[in-house]
Amino acid sequence: MNPQYLSRLPDSGFDRVDALLDPVDTDLADAFPGDRQQPQPVHTVYVSAADAGPDTPKVWGEQAVELLDRHTNALSEIGTTGALPDVRAMLEHRPIMDLRIDFEDGFGWRSDDVEDAAALEAGRTLRLLSSDPSGPRSLGIRAKGLAPHERRRGIRTLELVLEGAGGVPDGFVFTVPKLRAAQQVTAVVALCEELERAYGLPDRSLLFELQIESPQAVLGPDGTVTVAKAIHLADGRCTGLHYGTYDYSAACGIASRFQSLEHPVADHAKSVMLVAAAQTGVWVCDGSTQVIPQGSDEEIRAALARHYRLVTRSLERGYYQGWDMHPGHLITRWLATFDFYRAALPAAATRVQAYLDRQGGGVMDEPATAQALATVILRGLACGAFDEDAVRAQAPGCTVDTLRDLLTRAVVPGS
Repeated sequence: MNPQYLSRLPDSGFDRVDALLDPVDTDLADAFPGDRQQPQPVHTVYVSAADAGPDTPKVWGEQAVELLDRHTNALSEIGTTGALPDVRAMLEHRPIMDLRIDFEDGFGWRSDDVEDAAALEAGRTLRLLSSDPSGPRSLGIRAKGLAPHERRRGIRTLELVLEGAGGVPDGFVFTVPKLRAAQQVTAVVALCEELERAYGLPDRSLLFELQIESPQAVLGPDGTVTVAKAIHLADGRCTGLHYGTYDYSAACGIASRFQSLEHPVADHAKSVMLVAAAQTGVWVCDGSTQVIPQGSDEEIRAALARHYRLVTRSLERGYYQGWDMHPGHLITRWLATFDFYRAALPAAATRVQAYLDRQGGGVMDEPATAQALATVILRGLACGAFDEDAVRAQAPGCTVDTLRDLLTRAVVPGS
């Protein structure tokens, strides 16, 4: 402020404005705390509870490596940055970043005795995987939903998983399928509180994701956005929104041959999810594709190319996580992800360095753009697409700490 200018506005005027805006500031800070600092997984793997076990990540990785080795030439033509050796290394080291043991569509309806036994076994499996250094960084289950005919079965399964695990495994989260009304989230929060009390678990140790596979989850009967309300009714326990490709498309009346991640109804739903989750700390996860790399060599190559294209398309649209339903999907998930971030690095690092130096050039970036550029570099570092040395080679001033400061706009250009 110019000290020579004397304001005509009295302190009481400033105080009046502050009194009106202070509670608004508090509400906004609570509702939109910003992005989470921990890395978002590149995918979520769904495996039926009938098939899951402690060796699932290892088996999936081995099957993916075998498929990669048989189709290296085709994959070399699909990829753009020569990342296949690093993809292979990832498949051997940590092929699955996020795992859900599925008791819903992937498991179906079985006798209570069978599901009870499977739930206890799933809990033991999750406990073992959570302590495995090469296991998934996050894991959990998808139980049956909140509809009257399945509600108690889903709750019992969740309870037995916790019983089998001996508590809440590290990185545990459960998926709530088929959300249709925001008020259902209030009930899920109540369930978490009751389970924590009943089992002597730490407060707020149970976290959940919401699966968006119903049109009512996007647009409510009053015309408001259900999923936005749902996030803010979750009391900070909601970690993600997962798009359900086929249930959502079918509910919208899309013929089966046209149901896909790139149909306009899918793009609309996911755009709403992205806006609703923005700056809340809730991650958005794209859905799955039913096309898997099986059959003749030509069919396998076509499926690999298709999945690579779909993953790339999702990344371009800001969906940094997606479902994988087959070991072959791991190959093109990692390949597309590495290619995306490696292709983005040269321009992003150069522009961040120019922003830090406040140099001229063809593009003059603003703080919001520098924030977005820093985000893409940090995401690439987190998933292993490149390391900090590769970043510093492009931009000597781009340390991880500097990039994180750019996220909060704590860096003053030229300082």
